[in-house]
Amino acid sequence: MQLLEISFSKEVSAMVSCGCLKDPFHYDSPKSIRFRSVGCVCAKWFIYVVIAIYICYTLIADKRYQEKEEVTSSVRTSVKGVAHAVSRIWDTAEYAIPMQSRDSFFVMTNVIQTENQIQSRCPEAPFAKAICSTDKSCENGSAYVHSNGVQTGRCVQYNETLKTCEVTAWCPVPMEETPPVPAVLRSSEDFTVLIKNNVHFPKFNYTVQNISPNFNSSCTFNKITSPLCPIFRLGDILQEAKENFSEVAVKGGVIAIEIKWDCNLDSWSYYCSPEYGFRRLDGKTRTQYPGFSYRFARYYKRENGKEQRTLFRAYGIRFDILVFGTGGKFRSVELFTFIGSTITYFGLAFTAIEILFSLYNCSGCWKIQFCDNIIRKKYETVLEPKQVMLVSYVDKPHVILIKRPLKTSLQDAEGSIFENHPVKFSDPCSFFTKEPNENHDTEESQLSCLMQSTRSPKCPKWCCCGQCNLTQKFHEQLCCRSTDGPCITTTYWFKKLVLSRETLNKALLYEDPFLDLQGDNTSNQLRHAAYKQYVHWRFGSFELEDRAVIPSCCRGVIRSTYPKADGNYTGFKIE
Repeated sequence: MQLLEISFSKEVSAMVSCGCLKDPFHYDSPKSIRFRSVGCVCAKWFIYVVIAIYICYTLIADKRYQEKEEVTSSVRTSVKGVAHAVSRIWDTAEYAIPMQSRDSFFVMTNVIQTENQIQSRCPEAPFAKAICSTDKSCENGSAYVHSNGVQTGRCVQYNETLKTCEVTAWCPVPMEETPPVPAVLRSSEDFTVLIKNNVHFPKFNYTVQNISPNFNSSCTFNKITSPLCPIFRLGDILQEAKENFSEVAVKGGVIAIEIKWDCNLDSWSYYCSPEYGFRRLDGKTRTQYPGFSYRFARYYKRENGKEQRTLFRAYGIRFDILVFGTGGKFRSVELFTFIGSTITYFGLAFTAIEILFSLYNCSGCWKIQFCDNIIRKKYETVLEPKQVMLVSYVDKPHVILIKRPLKTSLQDAEGSIFENHPVKFSDPCSFFTKEPNENHDTEESQLSCLMQSTRSPKCPKWCCCGQCNLTQKFHEQLCCRSTDGPCITTTYWFKKLVLSRETLNKALLYEDPFLDLQGDNTSNQLRHAAYKQYVHWRFGSFELEDRAVIPSCCRGVIRSTYPKADGNYTGFKIE
């Protein structure tokens, strides 16, 4: 198994505590860490100011305090203008052809006419499958996609150099010609169109139209001088769409007339007027076949009763009217919802600072004592107890964490810093009471003798203090020092805090005031109390104190001072 190390924020752990399920009527308040840092405070307030400016701008510019609704629209158009071309007068009934699509109208700008067509037999227009040399090349009754009629099975002369299959069709068949240049109805540039647009906002029960009550019927739209006039000159529309009318008129095109309604229906700042925009939809540079055309015919009877027609291939401009927009009106619910949702943005300041601390914690390039202290206070590390051992050297300022399993002596095993040495006994003298000098001297004499009698004659290689005992178990091969020097057992405070019977008696009675310290088990109780005193002294009091390993030298002195009757000691439980 691997070591499980999960860092939890104290704030989060308090909020998800299981206690809240047991007692639904108690309140959990998150824990915060307060520290002085000019950089963090400046970063926090900078982010606060940016967020506040953003919220105010969005609230005012986008009117986030309003309830919004999409516009519902209806459009009617009326085209006016007369042109003279091809020896005839073209009026509205001739060139303004109703479109089947919604909110669109078509104006013819160019035309190819095939006059006096009657149903009979005639040569097919030349295309790949209609060109022939003999009757065998023509199939009776066949018709192709590009055919103008049904083949009769005969191959006839089309002109002096070419033969084509004969067809039953409206004859003569139309020729595949390019549209005339310049356009036949190029004067349609001066035609005008009146656009009547009614919009409705059902949620607010409000209706408005683009024609005002004081409408001047002689006006013409101009983006600067008359931006609200609903009468548009076709040439001006093409110019606003950045197109040349004479060029577009040859093959036609598709132009969008955009009407945008952004209505503020609040009484104190009412505004609801259309904004017009224009652009080309068929994109002459981005479409393989730009332009717009279709065919239609006009029929009439001849004197002999036969039906005759004139076929028109009409090129022109299709105008699509696109209406969109929203209406908004103040609603307190929308305002409170917006404010409530944006308050959470202020948490970005804390998130940004926390990310910086996390990046610092993950980086090993530099170390700052101030940041280390904050991270140590902020996070608690939860460990799997059975997989770790904690070691404290008298010549190092840190508690060392070593992971299992061991492949060498605990003294030589590599570990990581767990935490700084905690100061548990801020006033060590408080553990003792004034005793007569003779008692003090007697106790000192006894401890000195014990110290002299516990020196190890054969010191192991891993021992640095000269007081450790030889052992075969890796996890017991630990010295009180990491480098050569005097043993901690020779110090005054080890004697007073760990070995002193008076101190141990007080520690035991502190935990159990009625404990019998005169029984047969007294030595075992004092030995265990000495172990605990050493752990609290060198490691501090924390949830993993049972994983703290007592050095061999200290363990030997404690056992010789307070021995076990049978001499069989359990030792550190490695499990």
